[in-house]
Amino acid sequence: METGEGRPGVAATLRALNGALGRPAGLWVKESGARNLRHRDFLAPRAALSAAFPGGQVPAGVMAGVESLAGPGVLAVRGCQETPAGLAVQLRRPEAFRRLLGSPAGPAEPRAGWVVLHCPALRGPAAPRPRHLRALLLAEHLAQLLRAQGVGVRLVPALAEEGSREVLRQLRIDWPSSSGGSALPDAVSALKQALGRSPFAAACEQGPGTAVLPEGVICKVHLKSFVEQQGLVGYDPNLDVVLVTEGKLWSLAELQQAVLQCTAGGQGSCGSIVHVVNCEEEFQQQQLDLLWRILDPGAHTGLQKHLVCGPVKVTNPSSPIGADQYFQLRKRQMYEASVMKYGELAQDEAWTEVIDTLTVATIRFEMLSTAHRSQGEWLLLFNYLLPFPEVLQQAAQLPAPTKGIQITANTETVCKFLIQLSMDFSSYYNRVHVLGEPFPHLFEQMFARLRLLGAVRDVFHSALATLNLPPLSQI
Repeated sequence: METGEGRPGVAATLRALNGALGRPAGLWVKESGARNLRHRDFLAPRAALSAAFPGGQVPAGVMAGVESLAGPGVLAVRGCQETPAGLAVQLRRPEAFRRLLGSPAGPAEPRAGWVVLHCPALRGPAAPRPRHLRALLLAEHLAQLLRAQGVGVRLVPALAEEGSREVLRQLRIDWPSSSGGSALPDAVSALKQALGRSPFAAACEQGPGTAVLPEGVICKVHLKSFVEQQGLVGYDPNLDVVLVTEGKLWSLAELQQAVLQCTAGGQGSCGSIVHVVNCEEEFQQQQLDLLWRILDPGAHTGLQKHLVCGPVKVTNPSSPIGADQYFQLRKRQMYEASVMKYGELAQDEAWTEVIDTLTVATIRFEMLSTAHRSQGEWLLLFNYLLPFPEVLQQAAQLPAPTKGIQITANTETVCKFLIQLSMDFSSYYNRVHVLGEPFPHLFEQMFARLRLLGAVRDVFHSALATLNLPPLSQI
């Protein structure tokens, strides 16, 4: 990150523009379309000006303040003028290029706090299915985004099943494995003692006319009474009684241990526990949430939030496939597409790596994004290089605590950002001859464009890293 001037940013510039107009509300909009960027970079629309100033006329002193904007992270203004559309601002673009491309960005400043990301899809005895992948990929991607912002992250549960490890290895999902010497047995014993003391727990009655209980049931806990007593909101109204098993207590013990590791690791007491679940697991996870609150009334159990993923639809639900079969299907399709483009491929290690990486990328983008498009050198810098750190920050941002238990995350913004950047960069590269004729008067332009391409490459690599995807040298 630059010293002195500070890395220029969209958010800092917008704050300065709003301050110059004396309005805390967001009057300004950032332009992104190639047509408008020919004439302006920011616009305060006419309707907003009419509401802010008598007759919509901006005082000369205010205009002068806009034109003389300065400050850390604020882009310098070249000119400000009244137009039929509103108050238009154009930046000093050469200076913006120099500041953004002149020195590499430093690492993100560490932020206080921690997040435990819990993905119950990994707790099943069988290998994950495609319906589990969205929650799993979302949790891992969110972990990468949060770490890039300096947040401490713990992933739960640790992998134990060999089948799950192999599937995750194929999909290049970086997830911790279980290790020996765990303190979980003692934690489970403590939870059992808490069950014996809880007024919401009761023994399961067995006798004639009663339903046969599943194996391993310890007791039952009345969740509805607890929800009503605590005045909790956002939970399914059908939650009533949960049958407590040894497996549920082990799950809670692992969550407890993750929280203790976060708070004991110098990451502060400010944190959150996010259960990343698909919609089919939501009810069961709410049961576990409430059971944890009952047995462990510490402040951390009140930090729980639920990030619920929508269903993954398959074309033939009568014959479900596993995640490993889904990977092999996409890998075969990727290989066939490459053969159509390049002919029969050499069966060497390099091409195998390329096909595997493209397969993983295809699956991740299928699960985490929707496609869209747009299109220009300033456009690349203004729409992508400049706001990229804010894109990562937005994607990693978890909302402030609310009364409900569900939250949303904006992790899809990285995939959308990459799709948009790929299309616009492809359009730019096909249209602009970066390596021009070898004439001395063209060298400066060529070197400037090469530096721009280097910055775009770094953005691609950084964004792909949050998806745990390595950059390819050939495709």
